[in-house]
Amino acid sequence: MPRRRSRRRCADAERCISHLTVRNNRTDVQHTDNWGAVRSTITVDERFGEACLQGLEGFSHVEVLFIFDQFPEQDDYSEPRPYRGRSDLPPVGVFAGRGPRRPNRIGVTCCAIESVHGRELTVMGLDAVSGTPVIDLKPAMAEFSAVGIKQPEWVSRLMSEYFLP
Repeated sequence: MPRRRSRRRCADAERCISHLTVRNNRTDVQHTDNWGAVRSTITVDERFGEACLQGLEGFSHVEVLFIFDQFPEQDDYSEPRPYRGRSDLPPVGVFAGRGPRRPNRIGVTCCAIESVHGRELTVMGLDAVSGTPVIDLKPAMAEFSAVGIKQPEWVSRLMSEYFLP
């Protein structure tokens, strides 16, 4: 008879987060542009061991999934709103934007890997303020990257300064 593997289940989602936290020099959640030169360090909890990031140094980029924990949930998501609250931008539904004011409050950014040392990962361009909890890290692989992305013109205009230094 095959042996069943035990899987740890998490009843409380917060306990399931592996206690990774962003550390950088950005603390103002209202400062939303110029993330390109932001250097962030993510230290993985010691329960994962010193080799938990081994092999990640062979990749140029990593996808960082994190929680927008410093933003309150809105009361109503049913009406489209101007992106970033800007009246010069068209209204969009809650799932047509990537901002922090969303029901699931999950963010994801593909960042350049600067260094990997033991349980410490340093990346460039992570658009999360210091203290932000990280849910997961995934190496960026070309086969998972989208090709032929189409987006409205106003998005390119809006994002033109987002990742500038």
